[in-house]
Amino acid sequence: VAVKRMTQNYIVTAHKSTAVTDVVTGNFTSPDDLNLIEARGNSLLINLVTPEGLKPILDATIYGRVALMQLFRPKNEQKDLLFLMTARYHIAVLSFDPSTSDLVTRASGEMLERVCKPTEGRQIGMIDPDCKMIALHIYTGLLKIIPLDLTSGGELKAFNVRLEDLYVIDLKFLHGYATPTIAYLTEETTGRTLKTSGISVRDKELVKGPWKPISVESQASLLQPVVSPCGGILVFGYETIIYCSEKVQHSIDPPIVKESIISCVGVVDRSRYLIGDANGRLLMLFVDSEEKIDGVTQVSSMKLEVLGECSGPSCVSYLDNGVVFVGSAHGDSQLLKLNATAGPNGSYVEVLDTFTSLAPIIDMSVVDLDKQGHDLIVTCSGLGKDGSLRVVRSGVGINEAASIDLSGVKGVWSLHGGPGSDQLDSMLVVSFVGHTTVLSLKGEEVEETEVPGLVSDQQTFFCGNVAGRNIVQITSTCVRLISEETLELVCDWHPPSGKNVSTAACNPTQVAVAVGSDLYYLEVKANKLNEVSHAVMQHEVACVDITPVGQRGDKADLCTIGLWTEIAVQVLFLPSLEVVYTQILGGDIIPRSVLMVSFAGCCYLLCALGDGTLHYFVLDPDSGQLSQSKRVVLGTKPITLKAFRSSGSTSVFACSNHPTIIHHSHQKLLFSNVNVKEVNYLCSLNSEAFKDSLAVVDDHSLVIGSVDQIQMLHIQTVPLSETVRRIAHQEGSRTFAVLTTRIDKASRQGTVPVRSSASTTVPNPTISRLPEGVTNPLAPDQEGDEVEIFSVLLLDENTFEVIHAYQLCPREHAVSITSCTLGTVNPSVYYVVGTAFVFMNEKEPSKGRILVFQVQSGRLNLICEKLENGAVFQVVSLNNSKLVASIRSAVTVFDFTEEGGLKQECTYTNNIMSLYIKTKGDFILVGDLMRSFKLLSYKQDTPQLEEISMDTKLNPVFLTAIEMIDDENYIGADGRHVFVCQKNSEATVEADLAYMLQPSRIYIGDNVNVFCRGSLVMDHPGSSASPFQGKPLLYATVTGALGLIGQLNSESFSLLSKIQSKMATLIKSVGNISHEVFRSFANEHKTQLSEGFIDGDLVEKFLDLKQSQMEDICKGIKSAEIQGTEVDVTVEDVVKLIEDLSRLH
Repeated sequence: VAVKRMTQNYIVTAHKSTAVTDVVTGNFTSPDDLNLIEARGNSLLINLVTPEGLKPILDATIYGRVALMQLFRPKNEQKDLLFLMTARYHIAVLSFDPSTSDLVTRASGEMLERVCKPTEGRQIGMIDPDCKMIALHIYTGLLKIIPLDLTSGGELKAFNVRLEDLYVIDLKFLHGYATPTIAYLTEETTGRTLKTSGISVRDKELVKGPWKPISVESQASLLQPVVSPCGGILVFGYETIIYCSEKVQHSIDPPIVKESIISCVGVVDRSRYLIGDANGRLLMLFVDSEEKIDGVTQVSSMKLEVLGECSGPSCVSYLDNGVVFVGSAHGDSQLLKLNATAGPNGSYVEVLDTFTSLAPIIDMSVVDLDKQGHDLIVTCSGLGKDGSLRVVRSGVGINEAASIDLSGVKGVWSLHGGPGSDQLDSMLVVSFVGHTTVLSLKGEEVEETEVPGLVSDQQTFFCGNVAGRNIVQITSTCVRLISEETLELVCDWHPPSGKNVSTAACNPTQVAVAVGSDLYYLEVKANKLNEVSHAVMQHEVACVDITPVGQRGDKADLCTIGLWTEIAVQVLFLPSLEVVYTQILGGDIIPRSVLMVSFAGCCYLLCALGDGTLHYFVLDPDSGQLSQSKRVVLGTKPITLKAFRSSGSTSVFACSNHPTIIHHSHQKLLFSNVNVKEVNYLCSLNSEAFKDSLAVVDDHSLVIGSVDQIQMLHIQTVPLSETVRRIAHQEGSRTFAVLTTRIDKASRQGTVPVRSSASTTVPNPTISRLPEGVTNPLAPDQEGDEVEIFSVLLLDENTFEVIHAYQLCPREHAVSITSCTLGTVNPSVYYVVGTAFVFMNEKEPSKGRILVFQVQSGRLNLICEKLENGAVFQVVSLNNSKLVASIRSAVTVFDFTEEGGLKQECTYTNNIMSLYIKTKGDFILVGDLMRSFKLLSYKQDTPQLEEISMDTKLNPVFLTAIEMIDDENYIGADGRHVFVCQKNSEATVEADLAYMLQPSRIYIGDNVNVFCRGSLVMDHPGSSASPFQGKPLLYATVTGALGLIGQLNSESFSLLSKIQSKMATLIKSVGNISHEVFRSFANEHKTQLSEGFIDGDLVEKFLDLKQSQMEDICKGIKSAEIQGTEVDVTVEDVVKLIEDLSRLH
């Protein structure tokens, strides 16, 4: 077989997991700190509990998905330690080091057993009350016991004890026993039983427990130990809550327990327990106890009360002072306040804070609505009442508060002034070619006004408040000093040569004015403009800046200028105007804007050119020297740089045809797109009606608005209050269509919705009728039974308002949807929906429908339907005229007839269950339930579907998502891994052509539900070459993570592979887990090292390293030159490549 070049992929997390699967509370960062620690996929979020809310301290990446964790405090420890285990059985005991604000691995180990069968239930782990041992139930019939000895050199070793019961549902340590004692729920032929056993460390076996086996409810699923003096354990079932101990049992079966399934339990104190259920309710269990004559304290009664509603909880933790954290894996997590009295709605729960989560992302659509190269991601997120669409935008939005039609604006500045004025802005000065206008701000009213001291018949280059309660206006002929109180002229300064001003800059005490190649430096003192110095530059000055940086406060020691002809930027000392540094920029495009800015003590010089390119340098504020030259393309038109403050920090707005906000984080500059089409000029505005705002000017208007929080991704929630299963976008009708499901209750009149949701509130819905040929063999639903109702919702693409609903038949599940063009004679755009009729007595659906809708007058009009013998798992367009559907094991091509019906053309049936389909030209990629990939080719002449190639390397594999990278490379996910298969087109033996190669694979520890072609950042026309070949792929996961996958060229991949290898050795992982082991591919049949993927999460940490560490990593690494020779790679080369990659997400 010919060896084919493997795909060279780059995979990176763009948005970390937001599903909170577990929480613990304790004193972790210090003895006096109260901490809440959240498990979110493969990261730990450590928060400090403060009176103002939760304050994040550390977001630590773990090399593995966190499966369980627990805080504990051994003897002689001043604060709590954290035990955790990953899904791949790596365990660690961690502490927090306040001096480095990082985690320290106190002990670690691996619990993997090659020959044991993993437990069928959930992985269970806990620490005994005396903190002497850890017990893990992760393999069937086996209990792993790990003695807790943190002085033994850091390695945790376990011994195995046999557990006779094979199916254990839950397991906990009991309090109050000298011998470590466990209680566990087990499934037996007669039902579920609660058993106890002691653990003999000496004999390394289980011994007889203190209690006799206790039969409990058949659906009992959760255990919660009760601390001393009562001891015992609580057993939570679907219908009852039972307290069990050696001497006494109590049981309650309130109706509210039967209304939903208990999902989590949290301890408040010895007598109160918080309970969360699947319906999103928070309940409180009160456990009363009494002391008997013999001095023994026993539980005497229990009572359960509903507190109120919350997000669907996965875990719950009581913090302090009536504050509760509810962590959710299928909705937003919440910080709640428990009140002593009920509110108007009868709830004792008050929401203090909400933490936005995308989890679980079931499906998503990536669209470019405004055709500006800026992709919008719309995710189907949440379950049940937490179901919603989440609109994910990269970059920063400007929230418009007011707008004025103005064209031809050449500059805008805010002022405060006038008799009795305060520090709030009261005017906007707007400059045009040849004249200047002043706008007065009175509340929300904006009107034109006159300022006596301001020149209005000339263009203004600068206007602003300065020291001494004055205003400076710089026009084309002079610099004017105006009283802030009287608004009258105080004095002015004219260029001695009599020539016009070409550019100027000003700060509260200093002015720099350029007149051709002449540069003048003025100071504002004692209500006067004093010319201090004058210098003649080698070339004409194109732009100037005099922003103070460094330690001098509001007075600058440096001035920077951009030059014509030489195409350079120069740094000058003040007041002498001595040139101390010249940086040649190269090329023939002149600098249009320069700006000195200080971010968190680090000073930079930014220089923007007329072609949308930005050069930036690290600036030494004392010597004026520039270093670490870097370049980025932000647009295609001239850029104007303006500094502004937002949320207490300084940022820079790059005004151009692709507006960008430049900000600083982790010692590096970050570039966030602004979600407006064009910005020419801008100024900060803080007036009575428009606090902390910006005045933004484009070609046609002046807009006043506030800027979003500056971050890379912004998430807008569109609540639907029902689970959203699938989504499709249709450009022609400017709509989205989504498949949703809600729960109704059966009644004599039909079904009644449990709660208000999107499909129940839309006016005039369409109700589908049961098609001929489908009969329900089961008896009608009993009154009160829960019934799933599926709908197709039509939404406006801009407002996301639900404009129509098409409700499917009872027991008809909406499975798939697509928007496509059908027909060859009169092609039109349709929404096509695939369904399945799900009956309890059928192992798999025997009937389903294909429904073809057309959007007409804002409604879904059913054009045709076709009944099929099975579930229609996927519907996809083929060649922009036909439809491909996967129906049970078959893949079928349909033609759309002139009469408006679907006609079957050909079918391929050699699959177990064809769940997923993707098409590209005549190629059809099939994702099978167990048989991985299969590639088919559609032969239109015959017509028939011909099998081209299949993947046999991974069989069996349970696919969760697929996509075609190109004609020969196909990417898939199986719930833990992402892998690429490749058509073996270079095989020399004909038989080998039928089998795919699998050259690339990596473990991500998350379940990928969908791949989509798209990007998180705006595509800039004319920008420098992207590190990726072609448009990258986005993926979305069950835990709410978004990731990016792109294809690299050979040189970049080779270089990054070497960097990755060295960094994996340099960076110490939490829990001493090897990066190589973490990313390796492992299923039930084989284990292989990761190949063909660069781990962007690791490689991008290079930018956070110290310079010396960067140099150590780059040492000895060679890169190929064009001539084929190899040269040593430089730190600057690596930084540029990784920065370019990091800006893509």
